[in-house]
Amino acid sequence: MSQTPTMPDAVPPNWWRSRSTPVPPAGYPEMIEAVRELQDRVAAAVPDNDAVAEATAALKRVTALLAGFERDEWSQISGFAAGLPGRGSALMPVVRDVVTDEKSIRGRVRFGRFHLGGNGAAHGGTIPLVFDDLLGRLAGTGGRAVARTAYLHVDYRNVTPIEQDLDVEAWFVSEQGRKRLLRGVLRDGDTVCAEVEGLFVQLRPGQH
Repeated sequence: MSQTPTMPDAVPPNWWRSRSTPVPPAGYPEMIEAVRELQDRVAAAVPDNDAVAEATAALKRVTALLAGFERDEWSQISGFAAGLPGRGSALMPVVRDVVTDEKSIRGRVRFGRFHLGGNGAAHGGTIPLVFDDLLGRLAGTGGRAVARTAYLHVDYRNVTPIEQDLDVEAWFVSEQGRKRLLRGVLRDGDTVCAEVEGLFVQLRPGQH
């Protein structure tokens, strides 16, 4: 008589294990800031042939240097170092001067030349990136369990300028079971550039 095979207990993915982010070595924040500046310079530059060749060779040397220090996702610094601007990631525009509590978060953000969409305005795709990161940070405050973005609805009200300090903030609207509803706004002085509503859903053990 055949028996239904038993499945081994599900092993939670690494997301549910304790992360041990290495202590950033001396000068790491400055290195990441140099990468951010490089992105802006590359975006703005129209170099000649010699400059292109020299820059390419230099970038390849840096790439080769860092390749020997690669680690897996669960032991990397970039994106997970809470004490560094932008958590040590060069991907996102950095929200600085952050003030937060269990119900709200606010700070200042500047979109660089790297984020240009055209005519002095930030690319529309970079604005949800900032909102998703900021709302996600707030959604996980106060000892709350890990949550993922279920949706993000952005309304573009006015042009978002690059190379200017802008105010950004987010706040909780409601929490019901595993669902966390948040809203936020991006302002240039008194001008509302964009507004957002985001739903974040707490993960169950084993989900990722």
